[in-house]
Amino acid sequence: MTTPSATPFSRARADAAGWTLEVVTEVDSTNRIASKLPPWRAVRAEIQTAGRGRTGRAWISDRGGLWLSAALPCPGPRERWATLPLAAGHSLHNALAGLGVSDLRLRWPNDLLVGRRKLAGLLVERHSPETAVVGVGLNVFNSPEEASPDLRSSTARLADLVALGERDLDNVASLVLRALTDAHALLAANRFTSIVDGLNRAWSASPARQVALTLNGRPEPLVAQFLGIDDDGRLLVSMEDRTEALDATRVALLREL
Repeated sequence: MTTPSATPFSRARADAAGWTLEVVTEVDSTNRIASKLPPWRAVRAEIQTAGRGRTGRAWISDRGGLWLSAALPCPGPRERWATLPLAAGHSLHNALAGLGVSDLRLRWPNDLLVGRRKLAGLLVERHSPETAVVGVGLNVFNSPEEASPDLRSSTARLADLVALGERDLDNVASLVLRALTDAHALLAANRFTSIVDGLNRAWSASPARQVALTLNGRPEPLVAQFLGIDDDGRLLVSMEDRTEALDATRVALLREL
């Protein structure tokens, strides 16, 4: 297993200006490596052996996919950056739609799906008061169904959706890093409300508006109607003829029914 060196080398394209990207062969978790990096540094692994999602579920990270984690500066009050997972999901959604991915939608808070097949997931973690790590797992050329056959009907690959041409994984990494830069700039300018309608449209394409909602500290899931988010980024759901606005920290799991 290799880990980032003291002086990382960059294989990012010039259009990922401002980022230093190191590419390593194999790590357990790129988020763990990035937690020790200063802002505007990122790491991409060819293979990730312990990738995970927001709920701790394993993410198969085989060769050919994009497994990348980036450190972003988050100075000032913590609440200013609380919507970073939503902003990052929105920016990545737009970047992939710009490549020509059709039938693309979001699943709260920031999974990207094509129909019901998962294309990408994000995991945002705070390891220090001034920095956030955004981990991105994106199926590109890889074949996760070879490791887990049950994924054959539930995952999507970017290479099957658009003609990538000469784009390799470093080029795709540049696209993702530019998306994260856009998300960061939006929140730095206190402009989250400008994307709320766009986020709600991205979720409105969901074929299943009814969800099973598991709240922290409450083991039994609740059946609710998914309504989107409000201007503060809180999850809006309808339960028993009432609408509730839930902070994301209260929600352990949201599953479409």
